[in-house]
Amino acid sequence: MAGKSESLFRESLKVFPSGVNSPVRYYRPYPEFIKKAHGPYIEDVEGKRYIDYCLGFGPMILGHSPNNVVEKLKDKLADGFIYGAPTQMEADLGKKISAAIPSIEKMRFTNSGTEATMHAIRLARAYTGKNIILKFDGAYHGSHDYVLQKMGSGGLTFGISSSPGIPGEVSATVVVGKFNDEDSVRRIFSSFRSKIAAVIVEPVLGNVGVIPPADGFLKSIEEQCRNEGAILIFDEVITGFRFNFGGYQNLTGIKPDLTILGKIIGGGLPVGLFGGRNDIMDMVAPSGPVYEGGTFSGNPLTMIAGYETLSELSQKDYAVITKNTEKIATSASESASNYGVQVNVNCIGSMFTIFFNSNRVDSYETAIKSNSDSFMKFFRIAKENGIYLPPSQFESNFVSFAHGTAEIEKTMEIFDTAFKEMRMSL
Repeated sequence: MAGKSESLFRESLKVFPSGVNSPVRYYRPYPEFIKKAHGPYIEDVEGKRYIDYCLGFGPMILGHSPNNVVEKLKDKLADGFIYGAPTQMEADLGKKISAAIPSIEKMRFTNSGTEATMHAIRLARAYTGKNIILKFDGAYHGSHDYVLQKMGSGGLTFGISSSPGIPGEVSATVVVGKFNDEDSVRRIFSSFRSKIAAVIVEPVLGNVGVIPPADGFLKSIEEQCRNEGAILIFDEVITGFRFNFGGYQNLTGIKPDLTILGKIIGGGLPVGLFGGRNDIMDMVAPSGPVYEGGTFSGNPLTMIAGYETLSELSQKDYAVITKNTEKIATSASESASNYGVQVNVNCIGSMFTIFFNSNRVDSYETAIKSNSDSFMKFFRIAKENGIYLPPSQFESNFVSFAHGTAEIEKTMEIFDTAFKEMRMSL
């Protein structure tokens, strides 16, 4: 007899491609359907609880359903969901973000990171009068036409390096550099010197697994952009408010021209943001000629959830989740070694990835050599024992402030069990 998740999946197959609304949610034979979540735990429709390291693919840095956010949302629901007019909370959240990330002098809220990168690229082209965009292999900037070349995330999981349906004329305006390879950036600028409108980069790759930047790599990109009059776009959808109360840029001393945010700034509700220098942002309609709009942009509920999330984060000690993440990563590496399972574990801040790979992973090229079949074995053993991970070798795991000592110790114990079972199956 089919369980609830299997039955729900069969019904979903009738209305959604592969039964899901985003490819990264799918895994064989079918994904578990989730009923509710609180703190560091999610619970499926069968009533089984899991320690969650997916965290909605990143937004829930405070854990699921934090009380302060829930109570503020309840208070607001009776006042209506959307007005089609400005609200005070938009400005309140915007000012909080700008104060934390000074390079964002003006901004526009959107409904997703995909929208934000799309608008930012259009804006950069309009501002510079140039057409070429430089992105990096393995970087994921959403699912619009200009960023689906050699993307990470679901495209890697399912063996898709780009997408059909993108006109060749569009792809011809995008060049792909190698992340952590300064020479590749120099060669591209040398070849397209007068044509590059913008460089868009995730300061820490998070959708080909976690890959931190090499020393000096981001600074070299900034220097090339300044020398050649190109716009520097930091895509901080994942990294914004992840490592500190601000952007990853705050830790580097780099001031990008435009910044993309998402995930954490919406407190778990749909959100995106692009913002930056006044003179660039003033080109956005109706101040300027570059069109951008969205019915649900700046949605009152999202603004409240984001404001309350950032208010609480401003009081948090990020060293706590960094320490917990490092404990998990170190323990996983040691357990795998003890049982003869070849892995490399990358971690930075509250992000970590267990790469089933015998070599150091510091680039797209080394990441894609990881063994996805071995990862899925590990994923299933962990899930059976009460841990939920993002179901892809090429995603980041996230640790929240809600993960306490008990959850961290249980995680290390279950990971040890998983590696032990994997050794026995070799």
